[in-house]
Amino acid sequence: MYFFLFYLSLSDTCLSTSIAPRIIVDSLLKKTTISFSECIIQVFTSHVFGCLEIFILILMAVDRYVAICKPLHYTTIMSRRVCSGLVAVAWVGSYVHSLTQIFLALSLPFCGPNVIDHYFCDLQPLLKLACADTYVINLLLVSNSGAICTVSFVILMFSYVIILYSLRNHSAEGRRKALSTCISHIIVVILFFGPCIFIYTRPATTFPMDKMIAVFYTIGTPLLNPLIYTLRNAEVKNAMRRLWKIN
Repeated sequence: MYFFLFYLSLSDTCLSTSIAPRIIVDSLLKKTTISFSECIIQVFTSHVFGCLEIFILILMAVDRYVAICKPLHYTTIMSRRVCSGLVAVAWVGSYVHSLTQIFLALSLPFCGPNVIDHYFCDLQPLLKLACADTYVINLLLVSNSGAICTVSFVILMFSYVIILYSLRNHSAEGRRKALSTCISHIIVVILFFGPCIFIYTRPATTFPMDKMIAVFYTIGTPLLNPLIYTLRNAEVKNAMRRLWKIN
């Protein structure tokens, strides 16, 4: 689990880093101009690490399924070599997803006015600047990002239904430990996938709440993830209790 948590933390850090520093600099310098190449790089990096987080969450669900449902075979099935291979596949899939998005965006002509109604560069606001019919491109983008978000969320929820159903044969202590791990994962999944599905599974229409929701899943959720997983760790909770007693 900690092997995958490392890559989840890495994807969270890189996702926030691809967006937050630019926002801070622009707000301090009162500068709201970004070059086209920088905009494309921001779109690319945000989608790479956002997609990587989705795949890592799926791998963590697989890891929990094997640990809870097939505990005697866990070390054989989820060996370090297998886990490394799964993470490598997740990286490749993330790059393929993001490159597909970028190639579709670069195929459009942009002739101004070049004003993005958003706090960072993303595909939906970028499509509105194109001087061509973007209906087909938008459908392709929605079918790419939207399908990944929706299908992954369904897979994750289905996997946890199976895990929770299998817990009926475990002891009370075993159920408690398994639920302690699974609940934190389910919370992270809902916090991340809820906003993503809302943003990427609909046509090119905008709502006033879009920016607030985008802030939540690009900056808010990555900040909450370490807190959620840390507070579910027994050693951390015991250390906090000891610190509280000393104070």
